[in-house]
Amino acid sequence: DVAREMAEGLLARAPVDIAVSITGIAGPGGSEHKPEGRVCFGLATRAGCILRTVEFGPLGRANVRTAARDYALALIEVAAREA
Repeated sequence: DVAREMAEGLLARAPVDIAVSITGIAGPGGSEHKPEGRVCFGLATRAGCILRTVEFGPLGRANVRTAARDYALALIEVAAREA
């Protein structure tokens, strides 16, 4: 999975304890199999990696990007509290 590889790659190469990745279709466009607004997240820590897929829907490119950023920051916040 791309999101896993991105997050784990960052964790392996950077002096960090938490790494997050974001990939998906912000728009415009998309397809039946990869609709606009589908965003995949990877969160890697020394304890492992979790993956999440969120369907934000066709909110428009800017709004999907904002929603993805906010979701990623929330993932980081939870991981930091648990560390």
